[in-house]
Amino acid sequence: MKHLLTTFCILCFISASQTLIAQDAINLSDDMPSDYLERHPIYDYSQRQLNNTDSIPDFELKEEKLMLTGIIYQSDGKTPAKDVILYIEQPDEHGDYELKTANDKRYVHHRGWVKTDADGRYTFYTFVPGNFIHNKELKHLHPTIKEPGKPEYDLVAFLFDNDPFLSKSCRKKLAKRGIDSILMLEKKETMFVATKDIILASNSTDYTN
Repeated sequence: MKHLLTTFCILCFISASQTLIAQDAINLSDDMPSDYLERHPIYDYSQRQLNNTDSIPDFELKEEKLMLTGIIYQSDGKTPAKDVILYIEQPDEHGDYELKTANDKRYVHHRGWVKTDADGRYTFYTFVPGNFIHNKELKHLHPTIKEPGKPEYDLVAFLFDNDPFLSKSCRKKLAKRGIDSILMLEKKETMFVATKDIILASNSTDYTN
């Protein structure tokens, strides 16, 4: 799967030379859609359990726990966007993607879904991913948006302000493109907290927040 993170990371590397509800993936063995193996994993959820809060698998076992929360707005930047699905998947604390298989389809184990409430709010309980040291890959979360009645689209990957591999050059390139995808972490008791508001793209190809 190609993500928008790739473009920005390559540029950077070249230049630098509270209820936790685990939302299970849907069991589709009895009614398998014809495009199940090819479709985006954002659709592999149980509609019955989707709400505005989710916890990523293994959240409670990780040392650097993270609460990612915010509001999703309509493209005017003011009106809360209701019933928007936000999907994220991420590497583990070592920067590796743990892959699993269900119904003959491989998927990233550390993933989750939320659907915004009437106020556009969402919350993920997850953990801070690690760097893949071999190629100095940035810490990141991959977010995907699904608005009601519209196709899904990927957002620019969420990065981390305290990432030692996030260079000044990379920050400048993101800023020049008007991309604000860097998470600022604040430690509160036993958990990091990051707030990230999202403004929906008017054309489903752009993203700012």
